[in-house]
Amino acid sequence: MKFDIRYNNHPEDSKHYDTETLRSRYLIETIFEANELKLTYSHHDRIIAGGIMPVEHEVSLPVTKDLGTEYFLERRELGAINIGGRGYVILDGKRYEMAERDGIYIGSGTKEVIFGSDNATLPAKYYINSAPAHHSYPIVHIPFSKANPNKWGAPKTLNERTIYQYVHPAVCQSCQLVMGMTILSEGSAWNTMPCHTHERRMEVYFYFNMASDTRVFHFMGEADETRHLVIKNEQAVISPSWSIHTGVGTSDYTFIWGMCGENITFSDMDFVKMSDLK
Repeated sequence: MKFDIRYNNHPEDSKHYDTETLRSRYLIETIFEANELKLTYSHHDRIIAGGIMPVEHEVSLPVTKDLGTEYFLERRELGAINIGGRGYVILDGKRYEMAERDGIYIGSGTKEVIFGSDNATLPAKYYINSAPAHHSYPIVHIPFSKANPNKWGAPKTLNERTIYQYVHPAVCQSCQLVMGMTILSEGSAWNTMPCHTHERRMEVYFYFNMASDTRVFHFMGEADETRHLVIKNEQAVISPSWSIHTGVGTSDYTFIWGMCGENITFSDMDFVKMSDLK
């Protein structure tokens, strides 16, 4: 396992970051590595985000001293969405088949967690989010057909998109993790605008389904002191609760969002007026 730790910071500090510092604090540049578990532990609500790509062999969640527990999910819950080829997840001896875009919620107390691929030439790629959990909820396999779709935006505002809720009260129970996937319609570029914050929750965005010569400009910072990160395919960005989070791409793209914090209310957003953006 490769484990990167990112610390909290005050919004006033970010005003003085140059590009290199901004990227080192908030951007997760590499999500997937063959036969490896690559995780980033953020002190913003202690979320863990990362990727698992089993190729030649299965990859398991390890017993690690980094979490101070006897096993990975002793006091955590986890959500995973497969963006690669067909695979499977084994949870305490039970196997769950994972097609492309299938998700799974794994409650705390699950000891054995193994990720595998059906075909090494087209491996599964599991993007995961994990949050601390005070209660154990049942494991739920979430095929793409069972994710809860919500259509937002319009072609005129370049933000027509479908938000698929996976780990969400409409689909399954969780302690504080909320997770889903947003697919932009062709011709749309903004993933949300007007932008918003949610003081009570932080968020991680993972961008993918991008061509090699396209980019997403992800905007962050306080509304009157915005900054941006230039993001390429299969990279993620940590968005603190005090920061706006919105992005615009040079072409259409898909992203997975994951949140944790004070509540699991998807609509708990504080929208920012256009006139307040600077």
